[in-house]
Amino acid sequence: MAKSDEAAQEPAGKGKLKLILLIVLALLLAIGLSVGATWYFMHSAQSTAPVAAEVNPNVKQPAIFEPMLPAFVANFNQNGRQRYLQVSITLLARNQADLDALKVHMPVIRNNLVMLFSAQSFDTLATPVGQEMLRQKATASVQEVAQKEVGKVVVEQLLFTNFVLQ
Repeated sequence: MAKSDEAAQEPAGKGKLKLILLIVLALLLAIGLSVGATWYFMHSAQSTAPVAAEVNPNVKQPAIFEPMLPAFVANFNQNGRQRYLQVSITLLARNQADLDALKVHMPVIRNNLVMLFSAQSFDTLATPVGQEMLRQKATASVQEVAQKEVGKVVVEQLLFTNFVLQ
């Protein structure tokens, strides 16, 4: 009887081994398919990303830099002494069509900026904090004109690309 018990257990052991091999192969196949599908979808999503960026308004568009030429020159009095300010400005926008619509109103924008620059004090502009405050005020001034005339903010930032006090 001992031999028949061993013979009965031996085919069952081979059957369990085959079942384990089959399960391992199925798992390897599933993992391979999962990795392959992930790779496929990741690469197809990257190739269609520019199209998705145009459709999705939440995706940030590339920056458009538009210099305002010529540079601004303003003069003001400080303790009876004539002082000058020269500022070169570049506008940062994200939509070329909106920026082109805003360019029609450039005389109003330039007027407002010249008035803003002329109203500053030399002591304030001599500090980095004063210069940053002026930049923020100038950005707000341009955004206000854009909102009023175009119906959108249009300009994200106004950048000082040259700043000379004399």
